[in-house]
Amino acid sequence: MSAQNITVAVPTGEDMQELGRRVAQRVHGGDVLLLSGPLGAGKTTFAQGFGAGLAITEPIVSPTFTIARELDGRFADGTPAHLVHVDAYRLGGSSYAPGQDAVGRLLDELESLGLDEELEDPGEHTVVLMEWGEQMATALAPERLEIHIDRPLDAAAVTDEGGELTGDGERTVTFVPVGPRWASFAL
Repeated sequence: MSAQNITVAVPTGEDMQELGRRVAQRVHGGDVLLLSGPLGAGKTTFAQGFGAGLAITEPIVSPTFTIARELDGRFADGTPAHLVHVDAYRLGGSSYAPGQDAVGRLLDELESLGLDEELEDPGEHTVVLMEWGEQMATALAPERLEIHIDRPLDAAAVTDEGGELTGDGERTVTFVPVGPRWASFAL
């Protein structure tokens, strides 16, 4: 049995955080979630809500320059939760070994960072939330929840006076359950 994709409209940043909180209430140790979407789509905002849903008290910030952050909280049932928040945006550069493919390069980089085993087989209290991880999804996590965030770029609706992206503008979030673990996923 495979689960159906679920698509929801998310009008505000606060709603995106609430969606993250709701998803966090449905995860348990060993789960892998992949967040994708363009810059400014709301991935980190979702992650902040997700962290709040796991009762993490430390700030959730984009781990772009640190690649991964590890934070501790609690699952909905009260058991300890260990969140590995990964940003794979800078992984997978263009310097390949002869005959190496892009996924091989990414896996080598994850191994050098000590993240490969944790991502391939998260512990019983660990949940992985990876931004920009779609290029390594099948290599790392045969069972995963893919979360695709789309943001319309109507410039008038989503930019401030200086032309910078704001948190405004409705997003469309599509959940793609992959594997038996996610077969009964519902919001």
